[in-house]
Amino acid sequence: MWLKKYCLSCILFLLSFVSFSQNIDSLKLALKNAKHDSSKCVILKLLYKTENDNVLKMELVKQRLKIAEANLPNKNQTLSIFFIKQKAASLNNIGAIHYSQSNLTKAMEFYKESLKIREEIGDKSGIASSLGNIGIIYNDQGDITNALEYYYKSLKIHEAIDDRSGIASSLDNIGGIYENQGNIPKALDYYHKGLNIYRQISDDRGIAGSLSNLGTIYYNQGNVLKALEYFSSSLKIQQEIGDELGIANSLNNFGDIYSYRGDISAALDFHQKSLKIREDIDDKIGIVESLNKISDISLKKAKVTEAFVLATRGMQIAEELGFPENIKNLAQTLKIIHQKQNKYKEAFEMFELEIKMRDSINNQETQKAAIKKQLQYTYEKKELETKAEQDKKDAIAKAELKQKENERNYFIVGFGLVLILALFILRGYKQKQKANAIIITQKRLVDEKQKEILDSIRYAKRIQTALLPSEKYIDKSLQKLNKI
Repeated sequence: MWLKKYCLSCILFLLSFVSFSQNIDSLKLALKNAKHDSSKCVILKLLYKTENDNVLKMELVKQRLKIAEANLPNKNQTLSIFFIKQKAASLNNIGAIHYSQSNLTKAMEFYKESLKIREEIGDKSGIASSLGNIGIIYNDQGDITNALEYYYKSLKIHEAIDDRSGIASSLDNIGGIYENQGNIPKALDYYHKGLNIYRQISDDRGIAGSLSNLGTIYYNQGNVLKALEYFSSSLKIQQEIGDELGIANSLNNFGDIYSYRGDISAALDFHQKSLKIREDIDDKIGIVESLNKISDISLKKAKVTEAFVLATRGMQIAEELGFPENIKNLAQTLKIIHQKQNKYKEAFEMFELEIKMRDSINNQETQKAAIKKQLQYTYEKKELETKAEQDKKDAIAKAELKQKENERNYFIVGFGLVLILALFILRGYKQKQKANAIIITQKRLVDEKQKEILDSIRYAKRIQTALLPSEKYIDKSLQKLNKI
């Protein structure tokens, strides 16, 4: 039943790949027609992300690096920063290619060179990315203390700049360490937090990776149905986005599921398909894992010689890489093979190597380092939250004080204006009183003059009246004249 679903998923993947290929052709055409080096760098970055072949990826990133270096130094400050970032990103990508080829020394060299440039220009996002990549190498080398150091540094910066994709990636990395330490509840907590963020920002590659991580934990706990659910969801997304490395990992996971169910033939088929993809993309870490899985199946089929050849090949690569986890797993397989071959001395040597590698990965010191880093991170985060809360309170208090100062200033200004207005009113009132006094004085003078005039007129009238005969006297005089 599952095989039918798997085939259907493959068909869907091929259909989506047609559109994917058209997108690549458009990018190549855009690169050909691009007139500005800045545009070329952006297009080369996109092409790099769509390419799976390491040889072609290296050609693209070297071309981008060459363009960036050709434009440095640059008189234009904005362009100068842009091309410096392009150079740092290119070096980081070269490191990633070397890492995918399991060349950890070269990968570390380019990661650190990229980190140095990013620190010089204060590119926080780039710094966090480089720190995370360096942490991954330390983790692969079994240096858990340094791995945690770099993971938490990366996480703190991602949180400071609110880079949600970076936060999720850091959570996944830390979750992986807790998983290896056997602290499953803590690992699940980190994986689920990372998955939630990836879903919020619609990061398909991140979602697929987190689903795969969770599926692995549930598989190791014996919850095969839940593991199968997570693995299926992861594979579907990986096929849709053309993630060959992710597809190879998922095929490997399905091989484990079928092996657990006892379907050895189906398990072998999945592991061989996974190995083929990993060989095609030169994923040495994955190759070692697949060889170990196939060797284990050969043992179950009682093909001891074949199992020995596969495990020996895997061990040679693992020792070249120096990955404790892979060496431990292959030492365990070779121990069983030597026991079946009655080579007890060799079996004991593999047992000792297995224990040594296991202890280098999961010992008290690394567990203490994990706990210490977790506590330090929690403490520092709490301090930052406390500081942010105090800063908020200080800002509110400062704003309130400023408001009170403003209110006081407004009161002083208002009071001053009222006082000035009152002075103007008082001055006007006094001037009005003065004017009224003058008017009253003038009116008094006028009244006095009028009285004097009236008195003069009355006096003149009295004189006139005294001098002129009265009307009766005149009438009598006329009457006398008429009689004459």
